[in-house]
Amino acid sequence: MKAKTKKNIKKAISLLILAVLASMAFIPLYWMVATAFTQPSLTMKFPPDVIPKKPTLQNFSDLFERSIIFRWTLNSFIVAGTVTFAQIFVCAMAGYSLAKKRFPGSKALFSIYIASMMIPTQVTLVPLYILISKMGMIDTYQALILPAIAAPFGVFLMRQFMVSIPTEIIEAARIDGAGEFRTFIEIIVPISKPAMAVLGIFTFMGQWNSFLWPLIVTNTIQMRTLQAGLSLLQEQVPMQYSYLMASATYSAIPMIIVFLAFQKYFLKGITVGAIK
Repeated sequence: MKAKTKKNIKKAISLLILAVLASMAFIPLYWMVATAFTQPSLTMKFPPDVIPKKPTLQNFSDLFERSIIFRWTLNSFIVAGTVTFAQIFVCAMAGYSLAKKRFPGSKALFSIYIASMMIPTQVTLVPLYILISKMGMIDTYQALILPAIAAPFGVFLMRQFMVSIPTEIIEAARIDGAGEFRTFIEIIVPISKPAMAVLGIFTFMGQWNSFLWPLIVTNTIQMRTLQAGLSLLQEQVPMQYSYLMASATYSAIPMIIVFLAFQKYFLKGITVGAIK
Protein backbone atom coordinates (compact mmCIF):
# COMPACT_ATOMS: atom_id res chain seq x y z
CA MET A 1 0.00 0.00 0.00
CA LYS A 2 2.86 2.38 0.82
CA ALA A 3 4.46 1.77 -2.57
CA LYS A 4 1.12 2.38 -4.29
CA THR A 5 0.60 5.58 -2.29
CA LYS A 6 4.06 6.85 -3.21
CA LYS A 7 3.36 6.06 -6.86
CA ASN A 8 0.08 7.98 -6.76
CA ILE A 9 1.77 10.95 -5.07
CA LYS A 10 4.49 11.03 -7.73
CA LYS A 11 1.87 10.82 -10.45
CA ALA A 12 -0.14 13.67 -8.87
CA ILE A 13 2.97 15.84 -8.62
CA SER A 14 3.87 15.10 -12.24
CA LEU A 15 0.37 16.02 -13.40
CA LEU A 16 0.49 19.20 -11.36
CA ILE A 17 3.81 20.24 -12.90
CA LEU A 18 2.53 19.46 -16.39
CA ALA A 19 -0.64 21.46 -15.72
CA VAL A 20 1.40 24.47 -14.59
CA LEU A 21 3.68 24.29 -17.63
CA ALA A 22 0.70 23.87 -19.97
CA SER A 23 -0.97 26.90 -18.39
CA MET A 24 2.19 28.96 -18.87
CA ALA A 25 2.32 27.95 -22.53
CA PHE A 26 -1.35 28.84 -22.95
CA ILE A 27 -1.03 32.35 -21.48
CA PRO A 28 0.39 34.07 -24.63
CA LEU A 29 -2.35 32.55 -26.80
CA TYR A 30 -5.05 33.60 -24.34
CA TRP A 31 -3.61 37.12 -24.06
CA MET A 32 -3.58 37.46 -27.84
CA VAL A 33 -7.25 36.48 -28.12
CA ALA A 34 -8.27 38.58 -25.11
CA THR A 35 -6.53 41.67 -26.52
CA ALA A 36 -8.21 41.09 -29.88
CA PHE A 37 -11.60 41.54 -28.19
CA THR A 38 -10.49 44.50 -26.06
CA GLN A 39 -11.49 48.05 -26.87
CA PRO A 40 -8.52 49.98 -28.32
CA SER A 41 -8.68 52.60 -25.56
CA LEU A 42 -8.19 49.91 -22.89
CA THR A 43 -5.24 48.00 -24.33
CA MET A 44 -2.68 50.14 -22.47
CA LYS A 45 -4.56 50.06 -19.18
CA PHE A 46 -2.50 49.13 -16.13
CA PRO A 47 -3.10 46.81 -14.48
CA PRO A 48 -4.66 45.12 -17.49
CA ASP A 49 -7.97 43.29 -17.35
CA VAL A 50 -7.53 39.52 -17.39
CA ILE A 51 -11.03 39.23 -18.82
CA PRO A 52 -11.88 42.05 -21.25
CA LYS A 53 -14.59 44.41 -20.00
CA LYS A 54 -17.20 45.15 -22.64
CA PRO A 55 -15.60 42.90 -25.30
CA THR A 56 -15.96 44.17 -28.83
CA LEU A 57 -15.77 42.86 -32.39
CA GLN A 58 -14.76 46.27 -33.72
CA ASN A 59 -11.14 45.20 -34.16
CA PHE A 60 -12.15 42.34 -36.44
CA SER A 61 -14.60 44.61 -38.26
CA ASP A 62 -11.81 47.11 -38.94
CA LEU A 63 -9.55 44.29 -40.08
CA PHE A 64 -12.04 42.87 -42.57
CA GLU A 65 -12.69 46.31 -44.03
CA ARG A 66 -9.34 45.85 -45.75
CA SER A 67 -10.39 43.56 -48.58
CA ILE A 68 -6.75 42.72 -49.31
CA ILE A 69 -6.86 40.47 -46.22
CA PHE A 70 -8.96 37.94 -48.14
CA ARG A 71 -6.51 37.97 -51.06
CA TRP A 72 -3.65 37.28 -48.66
CA THR A 73 -5.65 34.44 -47.09
CA LEU A 74 -6.34 32.94 -50.51
CA ASN A 75 -2.66 33.15 -51.41
CA SER A 76 -1.73 31.36 -48.18
CA PHE A 77 -4.22 28.57 -48.83
CA ILE A 78 -3.02 28.16 -52.42
CA VAL A 79 0.65 28.05 -51.44
CA ALA A 80 0.24 25.90 -48.31
CA GLY A 81 -2.19 23.48 -49.97
CA THR A 82 -0.16 23.06 -53.16
CA VAL A 83 3.13 22.62 -51.34
CA THR A 84 1.57 20.12 -48.94
CA PHE A 85 0.18 17.82 -51.65
CA ALA A 86 3.25 18.16 -53.87
CA GLN A 87 5.66 17.54 -51.00
CA ILE A 88 3.77 14.46 -49.82
CA PHE A 89 3.90 12.95 -53.32
CA VAL A 90 7.55 13.82 -54.03
CA CYS A 91 8.84 12.88 -50.58
CA ALA A 92 6.87 9.62 -50.60
CA MET A 93 8.45 8.57 -53.91
CA ALA A 94 11.94 9.62 -52.76
CA GLY A 95 11.50 7.88 -49.42
CA TYR A 96 10.32 4.70 -51.16
CA SER A 97 13.33 4.73 -53.48
CA LEU A 98 15.79 5.24 -50.64
CA ALA A 99 14.13 2.64 -48.41
CA LYS A 100 13.41 -0.19 -50.83
CA LYS A 101 15.67 0.32 -53.82
CA ARG A 102 19.34 -0.45 -54.01
CA PHE A 103 21.29 1.66 -56.48
CA PRO A 104 24.83 3.10 -56.55
CA GLY A 105 25.15 6.07 -54.23
CA SER A 106 21.85 5.54 -52.41
CA LYS A 107 23.47 5.67 -48.98
CA ALA A 108 25.53 8.71 -49.92
CA LEU A 109 22.43 10.45 -51.27
CA PHE A 110 20.54 9.77 -48.07
CA SER A 111 23.47 11.08 -46.04
CA ILE A 112 23.38 14.28 -48.09
CA TYR A 113 19.68 14.67 -47.29
CA ILE A 114 20.43 14.25 -43.60
CA ALA A 115 23.33 16.71 -43.75
CA SER A 116 21.21 19.31 -45.56
CA MET A 117 18.79 19.34 -42.64
CA MET A 118 21.53 20.95 -40.55
CA ILE A 119 21.91 23.91 -42.92
CA PRO A 120 19.93 26.96 -41.68
CA THR A 121 17.30 28.21 -44.10
CA GLN A 122 18.78 31.72 -43.98
CA VAL A 123 22.02 30.45 -45.55
CA THR A 124 20.23 29.42 -48.76
CA LEU A 125 18.07 32.54 -49.14
CA VAL A 126 20.51 34.55 -51.27
CA PRO A 127 21.44 31.82 -53.80
CA LEU A 128 17.82 30.69 -53.97
CA TYR A 129 16.64 34.24 -54.61
CA ILE A 130 19.24 34.68 -57.36
CA LEU A 131 18.11 31.42 -58.98
CA ILE A 132 14.43 32.36 -58.83
CA SER A 133 15.22 35.83 -60.17
CA LYS A 134 17.17 34.49 -63.16
CA MET A 135 14.27 32.17 -63.95
CA GLY A 136 11.91 35.15 -64.01
CA MET A 137 9.68 33.88 -61.21
CA ILE A 138 9.89 36.78 -58.77
CA ASP A 139 6.46 37.81 -57.46
CA THR A 140 4.73 34.64 -58.71
CA TYR A 141 3.13 31.57 -57.17
CA GLN A 142 5.94 29.47 -58.65
CA ALA A 143 8.49 31.33 -56.52
CA LEU A 144 6.46 30.63 -53.40
CA ILE A 145 5.78 26.97 -54.17
CA LEU A 146 8.64 25.34 -56.09
CA PRO A 147 11.51 25.82 -53.57
CA ALA A 148 9.49 24.11 -50.83
CA ILE A 149 8.43 20.95 -52.70
CA ALA A 150 11.51 18.79 -52.08
CA ALA A 151 12.07 18.93 -48.33
CA PRO A 152 14.90 16.94 -46.69
CA PHE A 153 12.82 16.41 -43.54
CA GLY A 154 9.94 14.97 -45.58
CA VAL A 155 12.23 12.56 -47.41
CA PHE A 156 13.82 11.49 -44.13
CA LEU A 157 10.42 10.96 -42.46
CA MET A 158 9.00 8.90 -45.33
CA ARG A 159 12.17 6.88 -45.74
CA GLN A 160 12.29 5.97 -42.04
CA PHE A 161 8.67 4.84 -42.13
CA MET A 162 8.96 2.85 -45.36
CA VAL A 163 11.98 0.94 -44.09
CA SER A 164 9.57 -0.77 -41.68
CA ILE A 165 7.30 -1.97 -44.53
CA PRO A 166 7.93 -5.71 -45.18
CA THR A 167 9.71 -6.25 -48.48
CA GLU A 168 7.67 -9.45 -48.95
CA ILE A 169 4.57 -7.37 -49.66
CA ILE A 170 6.31 -5.61 -52.54
CA GLU A 171 7.64 -8.89 -53.92
CA ALA A 172 4.18 -10.43 -53.76
CA ALA A 173 2.79 -7.53 -55.78
CA ARG A 174 5.49 -8.03 -58.41
CA ILE A 175 4.70 -11.74 -58.61
CA ASP A 176 1.06 -10.82 -59.26
CA GLY A 177 2.20 -8.73 -62.23
CA ALA A 178 2.02 -5.24 -60.70
CA GLY A 179 4.38 -2.71 -62.21
CA GLU A 180 6.57 -0.34 -60.23
CA PHE A 181 4.18 2.60 -60.29
CA ARG A 182 1.15 0.42 -59.54
CA THR A 183 2.98 -1.17 -56.61
CA PHE A 184 3.75 2.25 -55.24
CA ILE A 185 0.21 3.62 -55.66
CA GLU A 186 -1.80 0.56 -54.58
CA ILE A 187 0.53 -1.00 -51.98
CA ILE A 188 2.95 1.55 -50.56
CA VAL A 189 0.69 4.61 -50.45
CA PRO A 190 -2.17 2.98 -48.46
CA ILE A 191 0.29 1.53 -45.94
CA SER A 192 2.10 4.87 -45.61
CA LYS A 193 -0.99 7.01 -44.94
CA PRO A 194 -0.11 7.63 -41.24
CA ALA A 195 3.33 8.98 -42.16
CA MET A 196 1.89 10.97 -45.05
CA ALA A 197 -0.70 12.49 -42.73
CA VAL A 198 2.01 13.55 -40.29
CA LEU A 199 4.10 15.05 -43.09
CA GLY A 200 1.04 16.83 -44.46
CA ILE A 201 0.22 18.43 -41.13
CA PHE A 202 3.78 19.60 -40.50
CA THR A 203 4.12 20.90 -44.05
CA PHE A 204 0.83 22.80 -44.05
CA MET A 205 1.58 24.43 -40.72
CA GLY A 206 5.10 25.34 -41.79
CA GLN A 207 3.98 26.87 -45.07
CA TRP A 208 1.06 28.71 -43.49
CA ASN A 209 3.39 30.30 -40.94
CA SER A 210 6.16 30.97 -43.46
CA PHE A 211 7.16 34.62 -43.33
CA LEU A 212 10.70 35.41 -44.47
CA TRP A 213 10.73 33.79 -47.92
CA PRO A 214 7.31 35.14 -49.04
CA LEU A 215 8.36 38.58 -47.79
CA ILE A 216 11.56 38.48 -49.86
CA VAL A 217 10.26 36.95 -53.07
CA THR A 218 7.07 39.01 -53.47
CA ASN A 219 7.02 42.64 -54.54
CA THR A 220 3.37 43.55 -55.03
CA ILE A 221 0.84 43.67 -52.23
CA GLN A 222 -1.50 41.31 -54.11
CA MET A 223 1.02 38.46 -54.04
CA ARG A 224 1.72 38.58 -50.33
CA THR A 225 0.76 35.63 -48.19
CA LEU A 226 -1.16 36.28 -44.99
CA GLN A 227 1.83 36.29 -42.65
CA ALA A 228 3.90 38.53 -44.92
CA GLY A 229 0.93 40.80 -45.56
CA LEU A 230 0.12 41.26 -41.91
CA SER A 231 3.62 42.64 -41.37
CA LEU A 232 2.53 45.63 -43.46
CA LEU A 233 -0.27 46.32 -41.00
CA GLN A 234 2.23 46.54 -38.17
CA GLU A 235 3.95 49.35 -40.06
CA GLN A 236 0.69 51.14 -40.81
CA VAL A 237 -0.86 50.90 -37.33
CA PRO A 238 2.11 50.33 -34.99
CA MET A 239 0.39 51.33 -31.74
CA GLN A 240 -3.06 49.78 -32.23
CA TYR A 241 -2.34 46.59 -30.31
CA SER A 242 -5.92 45.34 -30.21
CA TYR A 243 -6.11 45.64 -34.01
CA LEU A 244 -2.79 43.80 -34.44
CA MET A 245 -3.87 41.06 -32.04
CA ALA A 246 -7.12 40.66 -33.99
CA SER A 247 -5.08 40.09 -37.16
CA ALA A 248 -2.82 37.61 -35.33
CA THR A 249 -5.86 35.75 -33.99
CA TYR A 250 -7.37 35.58 -37.47
CA SER A 251 -4.16 34.16 -38.92
CA ALA A 252 -3.95 31.55 -36.14
CA ILE A 253 -7.47 30.16 -36.64
CA PRO A 254 -6.54 27.68 -39.45
CA MET A 255 -3.64 26.35 -37.37
CA ILE A 256 -5.88 25.86 -34.34
CA ILE A 257 -8.43 24.01 -36.48
CA VAL A 258 -5.73 21.78 -37.98
CA PHE A 259 -4.30 21.00 -34.55
CA LEU A 260 -7.67 20.15 -33.01
CA ALA A 261 -8.70 18.02 -36.00
CA PHE A 262 -5.44 16.07 -36.33
CA GLN A 263 -3.86 16.27 -32.88
CA LYS A 264 -3.52 12.48 -32.65
CA TYR A 265 -1.13 12.55 -35.61
CA PHE A 266 1.23 14.94 -33.82
CA LEU A 267 2.00 12.21 -31.30
CA LYS A 268 2.55 9.74 -34.13
CA GLY A 269 4.94 12.22 -35.71
CA ILE A 270 7.30 11.78 -32.78
CA THR A 271 7.62 8.01 -33.12
CA VAL A 272 6.81 7.35 -36.81
CA GLY A 273 9.46 5.10 -38.32
CA ALA A 274 11.20 4.63 -34.97
CA ILE A 275 9.96 1.06 -34.43
CA LYS A 276 10.23 -1.62 -37.09
